[in-house]
Amino acid sequence: MIHRITPFLWFDGNAEAAARFYTSVFPDASLDSVSPMSVTFTLHGQQFYGLNGGPEYKHSPAVSFFVSVDTQEEVDALWSALIADGGEPGRCGWLVDKFGLSWQIIPVALGELMNDDDDEKADRVIEAMQQMNKIEIAGLRRAYDGVS
Repeated sequence: MIHRITPFLWFDGNAEAAARFYTSVFPDASLDSVSPMSVTFTLHGQQFYGLNGGPEYKHSPAVSFFVSVDTQEEVDALWSALIADGGEPGRCGWLVDKFGLSWQIIPVALGELMNDDDDEKADRVIEAMQQMNKIEIAGLRRAYDGVS
């Protein structure tokens, strides 16, 4: 038997607004169902369930959504959209959106450069990344190449 794992998100009465926001930010997204108590929505084939649970619980950076992207344009677009209207940038590609969810917007290039067999190059990439909020692929490549 195959089981599906669906993130279940607790919101303080604004689950529909959050779902509408996320489905406007990500391509290949849909708002699947809305009721007074809950919503379901899909982002890139991954279904999410949002509950209007009330103020008892808050989101925490202990759980984040890792978004792997190919280009700087994708990084820029998602970063800008997710921090709009009250979101907050974080370090090393992390941010918190206006609903309090934590996201990591990470270009594939970061993993490729950071995991290079040449430890000096990989260390320079990690050091450069640690100085960034939004990840800048060009800056990572300069660090990799040893260019200041």
